[in-house]
Amino acid sequence: MNLHKYEALIKTLEHGSLTKAAEALNYTQSGISRMIKDLEMEWGVSLLERGRSGVSLTSDGLKLFPQLKRVCYENRVLQKQIEDLHGIQSGMIRVGTFSSVATHWLPNMIKAFQKDYPMIDFELLLGDYTEIETWIFDGRVDFGFLCLPAAAELETIFLEKDRLLAVLPEGHPMADCNRLPMGELEKNPFMLLQKGGKAEIAGIFEKHNLSPRIHFTTWDDYAIMSMVENGLGISILPELILKRSPYRIVRKELEIPAYRDIGIAMRDRNSLAMAAKRFLEYFSYRIK
Repeated sequence: MNLHKYEALIKTLEHGSLTKAAEALNYTQSGISRMIKDLEMEWGVSLLERGRSGVSLTSDGLKLFPQLKRVCYENRVLQKQIEDLHGIQSGMIRVGTFSSVATHWLPNMIKAFQKDYPMIDFELLLGDYTEIETWIFDGRVDFGFLCLPAAAELETIFLEKDRLLAVLPEGHPMADCNRLPMGELEKNPFMLLQKGGKAEIAGIFEKHNLSPRIHFTTWDDYAIMSMVENGLGISILPELILKRSPYRIVRKELEIPAYRDIGIAMRDRNSLAMAAKRFLEYFSYRIK
């Protein structure tokens, strides 16, 4: 069993390209291609189809791929257990995160952690809630930050309630109000922040029977702020991302306060490498 070949196939599917997989694994493109062809010869099946949009699995590949991913995941668990036997003087912690946590929480936490463990490296994958949850299930990251509740199969740690605030351009007629009336959300073009399948802001509209005029939808908080700054509409954003914002915008509490619950999710805390476990302790103790 050659796990390097398995990882080559998994990376190729993740990136949709032999070239990008080669870059991620520090191989040549021909090396990745050769490993996958070796697998096809060993197993006597065709695994990949090549099209205009990239590579995809054949029907035989689709049947084999879930087990292939499980084998690689279990190998990573084994390697983490071996690392645990040697302590946490070196290693890699892989984290799935979204922009507000990556910008305002992680830098300080990583800095504090690396004072005690300077040889531990970090890989941060930035995505929306749905992507992060998928990375956790696939073993691509050790753990990830999510809006709770997460999938029932995941183990979670609650961290903080994050207020959701109305965001208006400077000079807006409601810029001087104490709290934005909920009805105002229907009177202006709306820029909707929607991070994958978790749509806490859309949930506010449903709860209060509102039908805003949504002109723009994205998972990028900073794109929303730029749109609002330029007078294209109003929005609702988490308070965490609005800290140290460089944009000329006005923040207002909603007439009826709303929040999102931020937490950490993982497949199984007991299977994490010691370095990842220790970093979780740093985070869960210091964020509260």
